[in-house]
Amino acid sequence: MSVRFRVENLDQHYGSAQVLRRVGFEIEPGECLAVLGRNGAGKTTLLKCLMGVLPTTQGRILVDDADITHWSTHRRSARGIAYVPQGREIFSELTVGENVEAAARAHGTFGTGLMDETLALFPALRQMWRRPGGALSGGQQQQLAIARALMTRPSLLILDEPTEGIQPNIVTAIKDVLGALKGRISLLLVEQYLDFAISLADSIVVLSRGTVIEAGRAEAISREQLTRHIAV
Repeated sequence: MSVRFRVENLDQHYGSAQVLRRVGFEIEPGECLAVLGRNGAGKTTLLKCLMGVLPTTQGRILVDDADITHWSTHRRSARGIAYVPQGREIFSELTVGENVEAAARAHGTFGTGLMDETLALFPALRQMWRRPGGALSGGQQQQLAIARALMTRPSLLILDEPTEGIQPNIVTAIKDVLGALKGRISLLLVEQYLDFAISLADSIVVLSRGTVIEAGRAEAISREQLTRHIAV
């Protein structure tokens, strides 16, 4: 089940440097928000704040009516927020199956139909079930990281640069999976690949130096506007 996710006036400081400045947005249930911006805009910092990996200085993070701003990462995960970080961070020495099963056991979904549903989205993982995660290609590891996150039964799935360094056919497969998930769960996507982001996003936020400089429904923001904001 998807949730309404809201961020209000979020600030974050790293020492004396302010990284995020009054960032705010809302994700409607079952919709996808794409967060865009140049390198160094604060996108990954924002996601780490949303997951509780980094503390916030000011502002609120709400899931439906629950204020989760000061919750631990574990508690946020239990509330239904899943995170696929940049670099994937799978357990490279564990097999594909062990990676998936570890997430399932930790969240009480082992032995349920969720595993079959998730693996149906990524059939290649079944064929690689006993292969070490570190032996997979970058794209296969990304599929594994998303599958592992889905085993937590999330209501909001947060993804940081899911297409980075991935071959085109797997980018297409991931786009199809995320498109199929929309409506069932909410998505927050940080992405540099503009076509991929536009194809999935219902709404868009553009960050520059930690500040929201553009926000709105995806159909109301032109490709030219987005390209101007994110081109190097």
